[in-house]
Amino acid sequence: MAFLFGHAKTSYTHHQSSISLPTKSGSKTSFADLIKSATPPCRLNPFLFNGHLQTMWTAVKDDGPPVYYKRKIYESTHSVYPGQFTVDFVVSKDEGLASKNDETLPERTTFYSENEWTDVGSQDTKPMLVCLHGLSGGSHEVYLRQCVAPVTSTGWEACVVNGRGCAMSKITTPRLFNARATWDVRQLVDHLRELFPNRPLYAVGFSLGANILTNYVAEEGEGCVLKAAVACSNPWNLEIANVALQRSWLGLEVYSSVMGGNLRRLYELHRTELLKAEELDDEKIMKCKYLHEFDRAVQAPSWGYPTETAYYRDAQSADAVVAIKIPFLAINAEDDPISSMEAIPYEEFKQNPYTVLCCTNWGGHLSWFQFGGRRWFADAVVAFLTKLHEEVDVDELPAGKKVEANDKVPTKKYPIFDPCNRRLVLPPK
Repeated sequence: MAFLFGHAKTSYTHHQSSISLPTKSGSKTSFADLIKSATPPCRLNPFLFNGHLQTMWTAVKDDGPPVYYKRKIYESTHSVYPGQFTVDFVVSKDEGLASKNDETLPERTTFYSENEWTDVGSQDTKPMLVCLHGLSGGSHEVYLRQCVAPVTSTGWEACVVNGRGCAMSKITTPRLFNARATWDVRQLVDHLRELFPNRPLYAVGFSLGANILTNYVAEEGEGCVLKAAVACSNPWNLEIANVALQRSWLGLEVYSSVMGGNLRRLYELHRTELLKAEELDDEKIMKCKYLHEFDRAVQAPSWGYPTETAYYRDAQSADAVVAIKIPFLAINAEDDPISSMEAIPYEEFKQNPYTVLCCTNWGGHLSWFQFGGRRWFADAVVAFLTKLHEEVDVDELPAGKKVEANDKVPTKKYPIFDPCNRRLVLPPK
């Protein structure tokens, strides 16, 4: 009967000895306890009483909070993955309204002029949030703006890394983003450290962006400069999530079909550039209906994978959890029809004292709708980041220390399990 009142159950999975965080008052607090105290009760709209209704409600038009952006085009410095990617920086309403509308960009987004960009750097100590959107999305997405708007209203800065080809961005090489493409966010974070050397950096990823962020944080390991990260509705094990999608009529004909259609339209926008890749077949691509068919026809051959399932296995972030060395919160709904509960790496979270998994038994995919349209997960993300930044001495966070599950410094050299090992070998930069 709890769902009649909108009461969802919340559970936590973490290491038995979660890391201790130094507080500004001079005491210490458990990372897991901090998350539990920060997370608001999950109270959802009882009319959307399961994951399907919650997820499908995202199709209902919702203007969401207005957020204004200035876009910067970056030239990739990666040796194997050249080309352009875009980053949208949050600016004030006055600055946004002072700029002339650009029909080539999403609403409330304009390009930085050369003069404007030269003044972007700062020595201030404002906290800054780096965001990674979901599949074929962008900085304009309502779920993302529901996280960005409340933190920037309290003095935070924020920016969004757009996947290549997304959010009306152009591509200059015949490759789109993919689920393990950590290189653009790595370049951005490195540049943010140069532009804003005194700002503590945090990050949040949504769905596919959560998978990318998890992989990035794990690959950086002890050298990660982010103070903390949050992954929302991460699909984790992409192969399992793919199988789960194809197992039901709704999964295949609704969710996979919608995502496949979104990607096919993205392909059509960039068709001329993408077809410069000899391995792509336009006729096959235009016949794609489902997500896995698009990944088979476009993503796998573009990146050198023999099959889409090889791509999924290589790009998944479930194993990466044990390599994370900064405070890391993951939020998933157990009834998520896209990010399947079967794919969540519960045991990996128990092995890493830097990580905490927060699961609700109800909420869908990037949904968790409450009365009024606000999404609970956005409240949870904002509450966690705000509490961590305000109460914890982030300059003394225990990132970078070699801690195993038993809290001892590792001495054994072989055999070694490498959670970030990849079959598709690329240099980090």
